[in-house]
Amino acid sequence: MAELTHFNESGRARMVDVSGKASTERIATAQGRVRLKPDTLAKIQEGKIAKGDVLAVAQVAGVMGAKRTPDLIPMCHPVLLAGVDIAFDDDPRPDPQGLCSITITATAKTTGPPGAEMEAITAVSVAALTIYDMCKAVDKGMGVTDVYLVAKSGGK
Repeated sequence: MAELTHFNESGRARMVDVSGKASTERIATAQGRVRLKPDTLAKIQEGKIAKGDVLAVAQVAGVMGAKRTPDLIPMCHPVLLAGVDIAFDDDPRPDPQGLCSITITATAKTTGPPGAEMEAITAVSVAALTIYDMCKAVDKGMGVTDVYLVAKSGGK
């Protein structure tokens, strides 16, 4: 089992020293879902949400979130991102609870010693929260679920 690296000898939190790590291309992909009513998904697709183009705003918000990750997660290193890409996949088929979904996929890339997985996960989370915020007036039953790291490459 890997030992916890975010604690110093006194048991206090610390930022891990990554100065000894090689600079390599690192890519991380994360996903998450927003579950919502079929009518809400239709309004998003038709551009009928009062606050504007939901997915365009969520895309920009996700990129901004990735860039701000070290401001949100205390022990994250600032990462010089080479790129962040966000995609949305609508599933209009209602599940057994009668809800549809939008799956959000974010890929973050960097070349440096720290990885990009926290940036990809943050991008997905912020994009999902933006969808929620923009649609909450028309859908009180929305939920953000299944946010997780799909894959990462590079580094060790």
